[in-house]
Amino acid sequence: MIRAEGIYKSFSDLEVLKGIDFTFEAGKTNLIIGKSGAGKTVLLKILVGLLEATEGHVWYDDRDLCKMSKNALLDLRMEVGMLFQGNALFDSMTVEENIMFPMDMFTNRTYKEKLDQVNFCLERVSMEGINNKYPSEISGGMQKRVGIARAIVLNPRYLFADEPNSGLDPKTAIKIDELLLDITKDKNITTIINTHDMNSVMEIGENICLLHEGRLAWQGHKDEVLESTNETLHDFIFASPFLQRLKDRALSNTPNS
Repeated sequence: MIRAEGIYKSFSDLEVLKGIDFTFEAGKTNLIIGKSGAGKTVLLKILVGLLEATEGHVWYDDRDLCKMSKNALLDLRMEVGMLFQGNALFDSMTVEENIMFPMDMFTNRTYKEKLDQVNFCLERVSMEGINNKYPSEISGGMQKRVGIARAIVLNPRYLFADEPNSGLDPKTAIKIDELLLDITKDKNITTIINTHDMNSVMEIGENICLLHEGRLAWQGHKDEVLESTNETLHDFIFASPFLQRLKDRALSNTPNS
């Protein structure tokens, strides 16, 4: 579990986050959603420790991220996996070397132990046998899977994903969503996903945090989205005229409507 408690963040005179309180639950896909400029990326960076909050606390279970020593932060890094929006794979490294990189940085495992873990993670994301390929030799969806394999190679307790479906076609995006959900359930991970993909919201949004102008505007489960009367949520969900027409059509086909 990760808990944001009274999170404020300002850059000079610009207040980006204005008192965020939210609990990201273990074993669930926790989604941060909202329009561009709502503060999603800033919140994610604070949660993972890439930015410091102006005010407030981030709790990893009973550990306060904001008060951790350097050694404690290093230990925490061993428990965190990160999937970046642009994959952030090293072009000059093979797939195997990319996935092995966190183990090279943070462990003293033998090469065989690291290779076994690389192959296990590649199998986990259905990418067996591509160890010696370079990122430029595989598709965007395959690169995303390699990024997930690298993110889980240290068996993290906490997994962060920044716009994991960015740049992917709809079918591939669905597969990435399903993979993240499976990994979350399989390992009881606290998974936090920053997204504006409505398919992700409706398919895997088990614990949703909607930000609007730096504040928590709504929270709930995917099954509560369409029935909510929250105007900010409604404006975000049905920003597309196509989605609004789908909703209107569904309502018109409802008995006794």
